[in-house]
Amino acid sequence: MALEIRKPKVCTDGAARAHQMARDLLEPVFVPASFFADDRGWSLMNLLQGVMAPEGQINYSTQYPGVIKAWHRHTLQTDFWICLRGHIKVGVQKEGEAFAWLQVIGEKAPGVMVIPPPLWHGAATVGEEPAGLFYYVTHAYNAASPDEQRRAYDALAGFPWGVRHG
Repeated sequence: MALEIRKPKVCTDGAARAHQMARDLLEPVFVPASFFADDRGWSLMNLLQGVMAPEGQINYSTQYPGVIKAWHRHTLQTDFWICLRGHIKVGVQKEGEAFAWLQVIGEKAPGVMVIPPPLWHGAATVGEEPAGLFYYVTHAYNAASPDEQRRAYDALAGFPWGVRHG
């Protein structure tokens, strides 16, 4: 049976509502963002309003072209991903399902991807420049006891990490 690829649900009511939706539905939710622009430049603002927790952590990472960081999942932690530079293809999958969600996020597709536990997820850089991922997680990383399980990037047969034509 071929893997079915779906788009995540969209929430325009902000990251706090999207977080609740993601946890209730046990699926990823995308929060589209709008640019604020004037003669000084542009910005994306208040993307994580209402979701910050004292035990959370904010990170930024760069992912090189051709890199696939997948698959992993968490027991406790919800991820909030914002791609600020370049673009990434986000893949999300619920254990045992014959479908997966796919969303490209980045400079030309701004927003927040909300990924609740225990969904498998990962990212592949889109294009020929590095991607910069700014992300908030609801539980800080604990090196002594990481809240993470991993599997190979190709563990989900048929997931299109490469360019899809047509």
